[in-house]
Amino acid sequence: MLDNIYIPYFDFANLLADASGEILRAGFKTSYKIEEKADQSPVTQLDTKVEQCIRALIEEKFPEHGIVGEELGNIREESPYQWVIDPIDGTKAFIAGKTTFTTLIALLHHEKPVIGIIDQPILRERWSGVTGEQSLYNKVPLPHLNNQKSLQTASISTTSTDYFTEEQAAKFAKLCEKAENCILGGDAYAYGLLASGNLDIVVDAGMKPYDFLTLSPVIEGVSGIITDWAGKPLTLRSDGSVIACANNGLHGEALGLLSNFTKL
Repeated sequence: MLDNIYIPYFDFANLLADASGEILRAGFKTSYKIEEKADQSPVTQLDTKVEQCIRALIEEKFPEHGIVGEELGNIREESPYQWVIDPIDGTKAFIAGKTTFTTLIALLHHEKPVIGIIDQPILRERWSGVTGEQSLYNKVPLPHLNNQKSLQTASISTTSTDYFTEEQAAKFAKLCEKAENCILGGDAYAYGLLASGNLDIVVDAGMKPYDFLTLSPVIEGVSGIITDWAGKPLTLRSDGSVIACANNGLHGEALGLLSNFTKL
């Protein structure tokens, strides 16, 4: 790990998560302002406060880097380094007092996700990954995922079928029929559970870059597979469909059911 050029950025990303966690622990289950965005999704004043904090720390440490933020937009998009921020992934869960929301922090280098952090500040759970290294759970290396797991014995999760088109929902239903267990809810927290070996497949659609770019380094750092529904790597230009699996066999089986669809 000492030879990995991304380790200083990885350490800094963890400091960003530490700072955001302090804000969210102080604000969780308190009174705060809630507004509705143009897409009718909720945003709280804490979403904005966390993103402002993270952006200020990036500006201070790496003023030449770009930033892609869910709430406050993009800057310096020409930079080879891009920080991607989702201050509260799962804002509805946060508002409801559920501890499945997370803060997502990613670093892209030449458009490739090289660092990812999934941080649940209330439970103090953090999954972190840096390209070329084993992913960590609360600073402890995670074991590689089960390479023998099959679809018939798999547990599958999705955030919500509301984000699927009719055709996508039908494909997902077929996938669930073949699996042992299918769970709704979780947002990015579900991908952390996959990295820990508690889930085997997570499928989503309609996601934005700040929802999914964090996930690749974490999943790949435990020998998992994560792509879009066409089997392509996730980038800033991906279509928002995501499938993460514990092994290549599961990924191939799931893609066989999900990949051949047309958008409505």
